[in-house]
Amino acid sequence: QVPLVESGGGLVQAGDSLILSCVASGRTFSVYTMAWFRQAPGKEREFVAAISWSGDSTYYADSVKGRFIISRDDAKSTVYLHMTSLKPEDTAIYYCAARRGNHPGVYDYWGQGTQVTVSS
Repeated sequence: QVPLVESGGGLVQAGDSLILSCVASGRTFSVYTMAWFRQAPGKEREFVAAISWSGDSTYYADSVKGRFIISRDDAKSTVYLHMTSLKPEDTAIYYCAARRGNHPGVYDYWGQGTQVTVSS
């Protein structure tokens, strides 16, 4: 098990920035590929961004490319999602996820989510 706890969500205005954090418990954080997904009301959960276990590779959904950056700090067992130029369509619950192996693939561990609301 890899307990994941997200934080940093909130209510912001369009054009604002926000940083989400996800802290993992355990001492094997560095072996996991980490990702962020989101789910808007009435929609299916969708992929947002991922970062390889080494941190050398990152992946982004087209809808967030150039606006969001994923990063990780293995010393703190934390993965971040830096979100800029936020749009109302970014409103969703954001989930942190982890998996052994490379992206893409099935993510085995999930956090409870943090709400991000972007007002126009």
